[in-house]
Amino acid sequence: MNELDQKADKTLQDNTAVMLVTGGAKRIGAAIIKAAHDKGYRVIIHCHRSQQRAERLAKALNSIRADSASVVVADLALVNNQAELNDFVQHVIEPFGQLDVLVHNASRFYPTPIGSIDNPQWDELMLTNAKAPLLLSQALLPYLQVQQGCIVSLLDIHAYDKPFSGYTVYNMAKAAQRTMVQSLALELAPDVRVNGVAPGVNILPDANSDQALDQAQQDNIVRSIPMQRIGTPEDIAQSVLFLIEALYITGHIINIDGGRSLTLAGD
Repeated sequence: MNELDQKADKTLQDNTAVMLVTGGAKRIGAAIIKAAHDKGYRVIIHCHRSQQRAERLAKALNSIRADSASVVVADLALVNNQAELNDFVQHVIEPFGQLDVLVHNASRFYPTPIGSIDNPQWDELMLTNAKAPLLLSQALLPYLQVQQGCIVSLLDIHAYDKPFSGYTVYNMAKAAQRTMVQSLALELAPDVRVNGVAPGVNILPDANSDQALDQAQQDNIVRSIPMQRIGTPEDIAQSVLFLIEALYITGHIINIDGGRSLTLAGD
């Protein structure tokens, strides 16, 4: 590449939108990162315990397009400390000098049956699903406003009307995040749009996890979905990108569940 081409490439990169995805190293988060990068976005991959996977993903994306992906490692409990939160914001902005899109994907999910709920469970589920998304949105808002950007939250079909039995704290936390989406959509318009995506069964628990499903359970779930298949992380990523690029949509939440919410009772 000659010097003129290098300058043109640098100018193009400087005008390219930047997206931060929390929990972006694997599963749905990684699918969003890859889909955005394919569309030309520069991407910031946030991770906590998955740094090696985040670094591998960034390396792969940078091999496709130089200086287009960055990694930031942080425990989102940093929102409880203003100095740490300020440092996180600087680490996010430093690689590319701007932020156009914030995607709240990082989340903890596990059952909290009544009679066993304790304060650490409450604190962790509320932090990752409600408190951190709100305080990160607030901290990064000045940069989003400059770019007339947007925020997208990953929610859950169980966060509205059809709670997931045995997951009361998670349901409450996601319901709070859903209300955050609608509240911020009102408060931040017209400068920043805020929307949500509510997955159904778009990814199964890891086979070696304590929530792994056997084949009979998986077959039962598929039968309950009108589209007759488990969704994919790519289905979610496609919808996130749609909301990012739909400039007259704010305060909207799209169910990406193959129609399951039409037939589902909380279970």
